[in-house]
Amino acid sequence: MENVKQINKEMAIAGQLTPEQFQQASQEGFQSVLNLRSPDEEGVLSDEQQQVEAVGLEYVNIPVKPDTLDDELTTQVLRQIDELPKPALIHCASSMRAGAMAFMHMATRQGMTAEQAFEKAHQSGFDCDAYPDMKVFFKHYVDTHSRAKSSQ
Repeated sequence: MENVKQINKEMAIAGQLTPEQFQQASQEGFQSVLNLRSPDEEGVLSDEQQQVEAVGLEYVNIPVKPDTLDDELTTQVLRQIDELPKPALIHCASSMRAGAMAFMHMATRQGMTAEQAFEKAHQSGFDCDAYPDMKVFFKHYVDTHSRAKSSQ
């Protein structure tokens, strides 16, 4: 599927998807969609939930704005990723927020350091340095919430 990057067997990330891509995601075996876009963002599908549910996928929307991102909201998103039927397709406008959440999820659940997570992200084609504020938050969150910290 165009615009979609597989992170692991449980999740993939994407920018904004079309109704046709939701249909394709369902056909490819995805079980759920997590939308991180706010309803007031330009280009958001106003009937996305209906589109997604019409093709048999579970749908959740948790609006994430980079300028208001904090530990509490991130923890909420990561818990939702835990609970979603897998594989899950996580998306936002450009895949930046979706990628950050997917890799923070992977890091905190697998006990990775922020540096290890950045390396995985880089291997998947993400330029973590392109979003310095997000990179700082990512490092903070992983350093304070990863299982690696509690086992050291």
